[in-house]
Amino acid sequence: MSKIYDISQRIRPGIPVWPDDKDFRLKRTWSIEPGSPVNVSEMTLSTHTGTHADARLHFDDSGTDCADTPLEAYIGPAMVLDISANIGGLVLPEHLSALPDRVERVLLKLFPKFPHDGWDPNFPAISPEAVDYLHQRGCILIGTDVPSLDHQSSKDLAAHFAVDRANMAILEGLVLDGIPQGRYELIALPLKIEGADGSPVRAILRTIA
Repeated sequence: MSKIYDISQRIRPGIPVWPDDKDFRLKRTWSIEPGSPVNVSEMTLSTHTGTHADARLHFDDSGTDCADTPLEAYIGPAMVLDISANIGGLVLPEHLSALPDRVERVLLKLFPKFPHDGWDPNFPAISPEAVDYLHQRGCILIGTDVPSLDHQSSKDLAAHFAVDRANMAILEGLVLDGIPQGRYELIALPLKIEGADGSPVRAILRTIA
């Protein structure tokens, strides 16, 4: 029987978010009581809260929104690679040499331990050269446990635009602690939100028999 690993952050009050972005908030609007048979809540959150998919609209005003983003990249065979001990501040092609010659989806563990309780502004980034290296091996999705492919201070978003040129998909904010390196099936679909530049996802890995 296959095993399922949940690689999503728990969305909760106090979840770390990008500096100056919207904090998560959940408010009960209806409660079970006489005259009301159900609980209903409203949520306030950023489109990039927790584990999420970036739509092209996130970094390109003419890019595709979440509702029209093709889904094929977000489900299928994936490779988990832990390079957290080797990279310093930037992932380069040589850090990816353990990958097979052909790989469709790559999930990179860059944090030695995921920072659930605080924001780490010095998270590692992905170089455009590393994106190109993955593209040459047939990669259609790059995922990582850090909150962005580019450094927090980046203004040119070189890694995002390298992904765009390669027509790859992006997952960010994964939780890969305790996930053995190897091959899995990834399922991490963005929500069908018209006009949205990103979407939280419930990302899971399923072992391949």
